[in-house]
Amino acid sequence: MNQNPTLDKLKAMRLNAMAELYNQHLAQNACQGMTFDEQLALLVEHQWEDRQNKKINRLVKQATFKQQASIVDIDHTTQRNLDRNMFERLATLNFIKAKENIIITGASGVGKSYIAQALGHQSCMMEYKVLYQNTARLFKRLKLCKVDGTYLKELQKILKADLLILDDFGLQSFDNHAREALMDIIDERHGKSSTIIASQIPVSSWYDIIGESTIADAILDRIVNSSHRIKLEGESLRKTIMNN
Repeated sequence: MNQNPTLDKLKAMRLNAMAELYNQHLAQNACQGMTFDEQLALLVEHQWEDRQNKKINRLVKQATFKQQASIVDIDHTTQRNLDRNMFERLATLNFIKAKENIIITGASGVGKSYIAQALGHQSCMMEYKVLYQNTARLFKRLKLCKVDGTYLKELQKILKADLLILDDFGLQSFDNHAREALMDIIDERHGKSSTIIASQIPVSSWYDIIGESTIADAILDRIVNSSHRIKLEGESLRKTIMNN
């Protein structure tokens, strides 16, 4: 029987992974001893895995992470006040299902960004939509979007993320535009999706950094009360790496 039409039809239906494996089996006569159900199951599983991998790779790319990070590479041995049991519970991503937030604070270099992005990567693996953003650059971009009329469109992209990661939060004081944008983001996401905030600034100082007491109260009430807190301590991990 001529098999080429079957291969052509699989490719026409964009079942390229299935077609590739089917072609390999034909060339190697690898289907001998397998039932029809076994052959079909193998081909379908191969196609399914290919699509899942592509979807995950797409989610990771769209997240715009600054670095590759993995929860399995988190250092629990260094004395930096990172509770392993707590972190492993967070790594199950139940906080996303519960629409809860995470606040990670600590001095520069203690691993805040890495931990946040490791949780972000894990979320992509579980097929959640993630968006990683440097806070100052995000609000500069949103300010420009208000000028050119694309603010609402850009805001919708942020709101669609199951997990938003705001890194280096509070390094610059908030002006009126940044305050309003932060309020829009936090208010719309509250109770609907999760946010991770990583900051060198202790939470006790966020009120003054945000400014405008009424808006600051509203923002902090929505962020802090529904957040898991990780307060990292110790010396910079970058120094440790350089010394080694």
